[in-house]
Amino acid sequence: MPTFITLFGWTDQGMRKVKETAKRAEKFKAAIKKAGGTFKNIYWTMGRYDGVIIFQVPDEATATAIMLSGCSLGNIRSETLRAFDEGEMQGILAKISS
Repeated sequence: MPTFITLFGWTDQGMRKVKETAKRAEKFKAAIKKAGGTFKNIYWTMGRYDGVIIFQVPDEATATAIMLSGCSLGNIRSETLRAFDEGEMQGILAKISS
């Protein structure tokens, strides 16, 4: 199942409601499970991004739908990256023609 890494930053609204961030994370976990995925972890961070979420869902369309749904609540803006594990990367490299 594809892995996705989401970097997020709070909007003004999200910052005003920062004390609710753990509750929002629980709802996000439930959305991933409902979509047939696996929640790996969430980290709240210091620096350019306010947090990182790592999850797996069946495909890119599902990941996009989950993130659009979450961002539409107005608390975060996000950037989601498709991550490849070592086995997937080996398969990609095997497809490179010399």
